[in-house]
This record gives sequence, structure tokens and C-alpha cells, in this order.
Amino acid sequence: MIASSQKHWIGDVADLLRVGEGFRLADVDTRSTPGYAKDKVQAAEDLEAGAAELDEYQERLYARSRVEATDAAVLLVLQAMDSAGKGGIIRHVVGSVDPQGVVLSAFKKPTPEELEHDFLWRVERRLPVSGLIGVFDRSHYEDVLIGRVRQLAPAEEIERRYGAINEFEKRLTDTGTRVVKVMLHISPEEQKSRLMERLERPDKHWKYNPGDVDERELWPSYMAAYQTVFERTSTDHAPWHVVPADRKWYARLAVQHLLLEALEEIDPHWPVATFDVETEKARLAAS
Repeated sequence: MIASSQKHWIGDVADLLRVGEGFRLADVDTRSTPGYAKDKVQAAEDLEAGAAELDEYQERLYARSRVEATDAAVLLVLQAMDSAGKGGIIRHVVGSVDPQGVVLSAFKKPTPEELEHDFLWRVERRLPVSGLIGVFDRSHYEDVLIGRVRQLAPAEEIERRYGAINEFEKRLTDTGTRVVKVMLHISPEEQKSRLMERLERPDKHWKYNPGDVDERELWPSYMAAYQTVFERTSTDHAPWHVVPADRKWYARLAVQHLLLEALEEIDPHWPVATFDVETEKARLAAS
């Protein structure tokens, strides 16, 4: 499916980026631009056009939920290594819509209260309600990524969580939430460049975390953990999409496209007035 605002894609973007049978993360070229043959300049124009379309779809979704009984919502799950561009997606893609229609959740280290519950407890509390677009900046997948690499839970518990995640996401999609799962795939070389830029610019120092260097040393382990995640949790109802992210402009355009497709599938229409429009015009004119 091609969003009406973006004419320069070749083929079905979701299919090109979807994790299917036999997928290997190691085979993905992080500088590639699957399905998009134009350049950065054209991509900026397409992103702007897509922003207007995304904004209208989001407003329709929100408006319909305020007038009609509907369970429709969208959940965007963003996972990536540090500096892969999650913040840029939130600012330049999700940030193009009305803030009242978006709920953003950034999952950090669990609090003592959260650790007293199952790992999905805190996630359930942050799900988007009808009419909203929810965004998870990191998510429940941290519990099978960092949890596995850093051995924060026993192997049998990590194994249990894959099944729990699949059941959880099936419940979401069965009740009307479109789940868009995206891994922004950056190369270790590009990450090093972006982290170095943060160190060289005083206005970026606040974004630098010394722990990122420690995580870089575990890169192979994280890639293996992601591969397992894809094999165990890329399902028909909630497939994973791996977006090459060395080129920020491509990653933003691709994620915007995936969101547009999810909203097009919902196809929210402006709600019909629950009053007689002509009568209200006359009353207002006479007031």
C-alpha cells in the first residue's frame, strides 16, 4: 500500500521492511533505502506531504472516538540501539500531529514498584485508549533484550516472556489497536560517529551517556538478542519492521509511511453530526 501523499516509493514498504521467515538481521544494509529511489531532498518534500496527511488521519481518528463507540487506536513501538534516531522519529514524524491525540511513554529502568509486578504491568498502564496514537520509546521488549544480554532474569523467565508478549499483542490487535513495531537498525560505525558528535558539541553533552560505550562492547550480544526477538515475536497480527537507520531521512520517511498505512487500514471518517446542521445554523444566525 502506498500513502497518497508519497508517490516516490517503489513496491510495498511494509512488505519490504517486514521481518518474515528466514530473516537475518546481519543481512540488512544499514545505509540502504529499501523501496525509495529518490534522494534526501525529495525525501524532505515527501515527509512534509506525509505530515499533512498523518495529521488529518490522526484528527479523524481522535474526532471519531469522541462521537462514536470505537476501539480503534495505534501503538508505535520503537526499539533501537542508542543514537539510532528514536528521538528524531518522535520529533519529526509523530510531532507533526496534534499533541492531544498522542500519548508518549519512555520506558526506563523499572522502579521498585514496577519490579513487584509482572514485566507487562507497567506497559498495560500506558496503552493508548481509543482515538489515540501511542508511542513507546523503548518498550516491553527491553525485558527480553537488556534482560537477556545483561542476564537480569533467569533464562527460563526470558523464554516465558516471548510467549507472554505474543499473547499480550494478540489481545491488543483483537480489540482494535494497530501495533506498528519498528527496530531502527544502525551500524556500530554510524553510532560511533553520532556519539562523537555529542561529545564535540556542548549543546549535545546532555544527550551523551558514558554507559553507551559499555553497551557498544556488547554489540554482538545485542544483535543476537534482536534476532531472537524477531524469530519469536514477529507475528501475523504484530509483525516487526526493520528500518535501516544510518540515513536519518530515510528512517523518518519509512516510519511515517508505516504509520500512514496503519491509519489507512483503520480508515477513520469524520463523524456525522448528531444534530440538525441547518437548524443549528438558523438558531446561531438568530442569536
